[in-house]
Amino acid sequence: MDITSEMIKKLRDKTGAGMMDCKRALESTGGDMDAAIEHLRKKGAAIGQKRSDRATKEGVIVTRVSGNAKTGVVVEVNCETDFVGRSEDFVRFGHAVAEAIEIHKPQSLDAVLGIATAAGKKISDLMNDVLAKVGEKIDLRRFQIIEAPNGIVSAYTHLGNRIGVLVELEGVAAGTPVARDVAMQIAAMNPAVVTRDQVDKVWIERELDIYRTQAKNEGKPAQIQDKIAQGRLEKFYQEVVLTEQTYIKDPGKTIRDVLRESNPAQPGAVKRFTRFHLGEETK
Repeated sequence: MDITSEMIKKLRDKTGAGMMDCKRALESTGGDMDAAIEHLRKKGAAIGQKRSDRATKEGVIVTRVSGNAKTGVVVEVNCETDFVGRSEDFVRFGHAVAEAIEIHKPQSLDAVLGIATAAGKKISDLMNDVLAKVGEKIDLRRFQIIEAPNGIVSAYTHLGNRIGVLVELEGVAAGTPVARDVAMQIAAMNPAVVTRDQVDKVWIERELDIYRTQAKNEGKPAQIQDKIAQGRLEKFYQEVVLTEQTYIKDPGKTIRDVLRESNPAQPGAVKRFTRFHLGEETK
């Protein structure tokens, strides 16, 4: 059977695969359109297997919040190159994964591959479709779900989808500027904890030991070295504790101030947050 340019175009429109890939798929299947689509999907899986040893350090962080702001999802999807990471097909895949996770709430990455998108296609099949189009290895690296039964979840993505944040707040209305601003603060300033009582005591002692040694090396009298260390510890708290950080939009305020001003009668509170940075090392 002759493979016409019209058939190739039709297959390309259906799959998004390259022109030559479409031509070869049609030739391999005798012009059968459905079989050619399946051929390309299998090719996507084969690409993934063939490139299994390739590094996937590019990609996107996608955040998603449910319509009632009670559930938030953040997902990291990786690929090999920044070019593919910015492509429409790849980014759309990331959003489809986030939406499916919100709907099904899987417990593991393996479980994610078996759930269906809102359009009814399994994530594993959709991944193979994207593989066939972009020709690169794709990984679902990690995801997290935050649910807020007594408050809301706010989200923010930063630096071209390279950083994503979810934050659970109470006493703050969904869609208000303060909800977005707190998420933006976390994205920009990367705090470690919400309040200082959450800082690990071992970490505190290590910092104090460093500050005492610094004071000693600076020739400070022994009787004030501990006082100097305590003062420097306060600055440390201002860096790693979200509520004590300087507000990025107004250096005259802290995040605690911003939350108090959002509702003076009953200030808002941050319950927890998570921050994904593309390609970062994880524990």
